[in-house]
Amino acid sequence: MSLRLPDDWVWDAWYAVDGDLVHAFFLHAPRRLGDPRKRHLEARVGHAVSRDLVRWEPRREALGRGRRGAFDDLATWTGSVTRHGEGWLMAYSGVSTRDDGQVQRIGFARSHDLDHWERTGTVVEADPRWYEVDRAVGEVHWRDPWLWTAPDGVLHVLLTARARVGELDGRGVIGHAWSTDDGASFDVGPPLSAPGELRQIEVPQLVRLTDDRWLVLGSARPVDASAARLARGVAAESGTFVLEGPAPLGPFRLCDGPFLHGSPTERAYAGRLVELRGRRWLMTWTDTVDGAFVGELADPIALERDATGGLRVADAARA
Repeated sequence: MSLRLPDDWVWDAWYAVDGDLVHAFFLHAPRRLGDPRKRHLEARVGHAVSRDLVRWEPRREALGRGRRGAFDDLATWTGSVTRHGEGWLMAYSGVSTRDDGQVQRIGFARSHDLDHWERTGTVVEADPRWYEVDRAVGEVHWRDPWLWTAPDGVLHVLLTARARVGELDGRGVIGHAWSTDDGASFDVGPPLSAPGELRQIEVPQLVRLTDDRWLVLGSARPVDASAARLARGVAAESGTFVLEGPAPLGPFRLCDGPFLHGSPTERAYAGRLVELRGRRWLMTWTDTVDGAFVGELADPIALERDATGGLRVADAARA
């Protein structure tokens, strides 16, 4: 195992590399809850550091529940961290008590040292012009933001969302928002991928291969595969897959091939690519093994380029 906490489950994680130190930010909730399904509404953002992606030293909690009445006063969910100005910017997901946890929103926090975080107050919501916001359909998906700064200084966010059109089981898309004022406010635009393949695309991460070849890593479970996708004979998998596009803002497309790292069962999930010492590693967390929920970060999985220049899992597994 890579990171297991004795008193808390650990799941979705995101990473920041600062020199030779890797900072992991992750969701955690008390094991004493008993039922792992309850963890989502008790989630907080934890923090640990490592030099090899295997041995982790827990640090103080990065973000707890927001103040009463805030968009995140019930739970804080998955996000990402990027260098910004002279410090660091975190985008993260939140749910509130006023919506019974059914409406997801995106918020931000800043840090000068990756240890102490202060919320900025900026909140971004799904725009009904392009995204599903009808609670009669289900919870409003607007979470797992991935931050990326373009060469022109515009700050972009790619995130888990659902389109407002299409078959209900295939509305999962990559949502998009951007800021031209240093993160003080955000505009929301149409999705960067088309609906039809999956119910949801979780924990997206933008990855550059070349100037005209970009990937978005995403995750889904077997139940997320749409009927249309299954009808083409595509196997339902759980794990991390790749969407590909010609530019950092897509359009991105999910192919019919196997996942980058997947299986029919819900084991390794929410893969994140981390670059360390000139190599690329896939970091996942362990979900369910033999029917039992585990809740711990897994060891790194080495990635390499395949014959087409894309990514594949390498034979070596450790950093």
